[in-house]
Amino acid sequence: MNEKLLNLNSIEGVEVEIAKDLKKFSTMHLDAVGDLITVKNVDALKSVTKTLTKNNSNYRVIGWGANILLPATATIPYLQLDFDFDRSVFEKPRDEYILPASVSLATLTSHANKFGLKGWEVFTGIPASLGGAIFMNAGTNLGEIGTIIKEVKLVTKNGEEKLIKIDRQSFTYRHNHFVEPGDVIYEARLIHFGIDEAISRKIREYLEMRNRTQPLKEWTCGCVFKNHQDLVRSVTCRAGLFIDIMGLKGLSIKNLQISPKHANFMENRGESSYEDVMEMITVLQKELKLQTGVSFETEVEY
Repeated sequence: MNEKLLNLNSIEGVEVEIAKDLKKFSTMHLDAVGDLITVKNVDALKSVTKTLTKNNSNYRVIGWGANILLPATATIPYLQLDFDFDRSVFEKPRDEYILPASVSLATLTSHANKFGLKGWEVFTGIPASLGGAIFMNAGTNLGEIGTIIKEVKLVTKNGEEKLIKIDRQSFTYRHNHFVEPGDVIYEARLIHFGIDEAISRKIREYLEMRNRTQPLKEWTCGCVFKNHQDLVRSVTCRAGLFIDIMGLKGLSIKNLQISPKHANFMENRGESSYEDVMEMITVLQKELKLQTGVSFETEVEY
């Protein structure tokens, strides 16, 4: 397989690295080694997905490393997008923006803060790429990203381009309903809801709150579990709150611990492994089910 992957280097806009150290590609900072395919334009992406599919090779997209766990030794190659684009788009506010999936939410937060783009405060504090955030309909207490996405462009596993028009059925809590297995989001059209001078204050206050209540300086994957949405009773069961109530804050497995600051975060305090994290997730899921009767799904992808 390595030889077939290396052949992808012949495609313009593709770089293949075999057995690359991927520790920095996950905010959890776990030891991980795998084959990385960096793709720099849409034509290259189409060629890569088509070739990998033809070779019966699955693949996984990684962005900025949030909400993703990488095993110590990968069995499939990883794709990372690194599309160039005209950054002058951020020199002034516009009615809509067409942006690559590889742009960071930190960049978008900075633009929202500078010009007061209403609706873009949802990006605040999420260490992710735009594509990854769209894939999981990322959000915070300030809202969800799906509300400001109008179109998504993606490439299928067969190397075909698709344009997705976003509507009310496109997203639900931490989930999209249009990406098929093997699809790779590469571009999106975004809007905002006008200019609001209060946005910069809202962003600042939210970041201050996150610093007080979440372990932002530690190696974590972000929130481990999705909050459970009980649609019948119209209530939300918060995973972190229940873990806290059960007295499990600070619980450790080797160098991995449930954050003393926020119970829905796990902190890598040293050389934690993928297996340590999976063991902790299993322990928590069983205990949550036993104590609450609720099966909490993971927010982190693995």
